[in-house]
Amino acid sequence: MTVPETDSLRVAAPARRRPDWRGQAPVVAVVALGGAVGATARYAASLRWPVQPGGFPWATFWTNVVGCAVIGVFMVVITEVWAAHRLVRPFFGTGVLGGFTTFSTYAVDIQKLVDSGHPRTGLAYLAATLVAALTAVRLAATATRRVLKWRRS
Repeated sequence: MTVPETDSLRVAAPARRRPDWRGQAPVVAVVALGGAVGATARYAASLRWPVQPGGFPWATFWTNVVGCAVIGVFMVVITEVWAAHRLVRPFFGTGVLGGFTTFSTYAVDIQKLVDSGHPRTGLAYLAATLVAALTAVRLAATATRRVLKWRRS
């Protein structure tokens, strides 16, 4: 009996290790808790400033811009100033700010504007959010560094 050629080339697969969820459980928990806080704040803003049909989605726009500015400040503080606890970044950066900012709603808002016959508003919203969010991160990080430098001198 001959062994087929493919069997002789078979390589043993490496043993699969199970992930250690015990070490990740606190991270997952603080991200979930932070996400609930951020999403609740975003939802409150959307109730406070509802979008009119065909109108510019100001609540989502400002939520994303403010969230991006806060992440700019936060990242400077936890990377250049303060040795934060290992759960601070997942809680606040990923959880709270990830739940607060909403680029998925941004995309849906654009689609709704285009589908409802307001492509110019949709395009303006697309461009304005992108420019304002990136500018907010940059300005907030730069301003934070300048304030910190000023306080040190």
